[in-house]
Amino acid sequence: MSAVNPDNLTIEDLLPHRGRMKLVDEILQLDDDVAVTAATATHRWPLFDGQSISPLVMVELVAQTAGIKNGLDRIRTQGPEADKRGWLVGIKQARFEVDAIFPGDRIVTRAWNAYQRDTYFNIEGEIARDSVVIGRVSLQAIQATDTTEEPS
Repeated sequence: MSAVNPDNLTIEDLLPHRGRMKLVDEILQLDDDVAVTAATATHRWPLFDGQSISPLVMVELVAQTAGIKNGLDRIRTQGPEADKRGWLVGIKQARFEVDAIFPGDRIVTRAWNAYQRDTYFNIEGEIARDSVVIGRVSLQAIQATDTTEEPS
């Protein structure tokens, strides 16, 4: 399955998010090591207060960008019809350099797996606006697996 060409995949192929919870608009880079995405902030984003968006949304941008990277890995190892099970994600560390994000801001997010063992991941991410880093996020994630067994 490793012959999957990431250029032929859409965000929807890689990520289960839809509607206003899908923040990522474009995949800028996707390979074995990293995913880089772009998103334009809108008033429809979560945490919009009528004027600006809380920088906490950067956690979700890193999670979705990592989801795209790990979605490619899932398709390569399990095929395009593989179950897109959810993840249990914890914020290990988050540092924001801005107080707000504004509708119209173009945000570029870079995410990679710093560590992986079985279904456990340590994900690192960096978020930039106008080529200036505005946040760094470290996540710990466990991918849901099917623990049911067929009766014998």
